[in-house]
Formats: sequence, C-alpha cells, structure tokens
Amino acid sequence: MALFPSLPEIAHLSDVYKKFPKQLKPLLMYHDVLLRGESPLSVAERELIAAFVSGLNACNFCFGAHKLYARAFGVDEDVIDALVADIDRAPVSENLKPLLHYVARLKTLPPRLTKADADAVFAAGWSEEALFDAIQVAALFNYMNRIIEGTGVTFDYQETPLPDDGYERFKTASYSDFGRSLGIDMD
Repeated sequence: MALFPSLPEIAHLSDVYKKFPKQLKPLLMYHDVLLRGESPLSVAERELIAAFVSGLNACNFCFGAHKLYARAFGVDEDVIDALVADIDRAPVSENLKPLLHYVARLKTLPPRLTKADADAVFAAGWSEEALFDAIQVAALFNYMNRIIEGTGVTFDYQETPLPDDGYERFKTASYSDFGRSLGIDMD
C-alpha cells in the first residue's frame, strides 16, 4: 500500500530516491564505504548482517534485496532465513553467532547490551573494528528499514526473483552506481 500519494502503488526504493534525491549522495557513499570498503568482515558477512537485521525488522524490501546481495557473494539465502528464525540453530560458523547475537540485541534492546555481549564477540575472535563495522551495518539497516517502511515501499524481491544471471551484477555494482542510474549526481 502506497503511503505517499506521489509514489506508485507498488513502490520501490528507487521511486523514493527519485522523488527525494537531495540527501542521497552521502548516504549512498556511506553504503559503499561500509558495505564494500575495507573491513575485517567480508562483503558476504556484511550483506548477511544487512539481510539479517532487515529480516528481524520484517522489512521485506531490504530483507529480499540484501539476501540477493548476500547470495551474489556466496551466502545461501536459506541460511539467512534460518538465522532470523534462530541464530543458535542456523548453519553458520560458531564464531559468527556472537556477532549476530550482538546485532540482534542492538536491534531490540540496545540499552541492555553489556560488556559480556562484547566480550563474547571478542572471545569468538573478532576485533573491535569488526564489531564496530557490524554495529554500523546493523544501525544503517535499522535506519534504511524505517525509510522503506515509513514511505510505504511495497516492492518485494521475494515475490519477484531474479534469474540466476541477475546475481552477478550485484558483485560489481556499487550503491553509488544505483544512485547514478537514478540520475543522482554522485561525482
């Protein structure tokens, strides 16, 4: 259901960005730095966190879109579904689980994060930089999920799957490229 009368009934994020392009350049550049830049977390792990947080937030658009990105970088989409259902039973490495528990708790109970939560991440072999990057990805997708839901974006990637060859483009396209494709000056 479209919440903004100027958006199509089945709105996509691109419709929102075209309508309100003013602040997008720094946002898309931040996406590029955070999700594709140097990090102790792989691109696959960062996209998995983006999809995971979006799944926890029940944001179908971002959940579907970032499952596609994660798949392009080698993550099975069923793994992300399993993580949303139960981190401890999901088929991911044991060292990733404390990091995912941390970002899940950040989504639901941020004031109740404790030193023990951070220590569990460090004990699993992650650095402070890795944890900070995971926190930033989680925070970005809590933010993006609110934009999607607040504007009434209803396009659902799970209802419109891409052909297998469509995943390859996710490996090379940047978030700034997405902005450029919409006519946003990214230079």
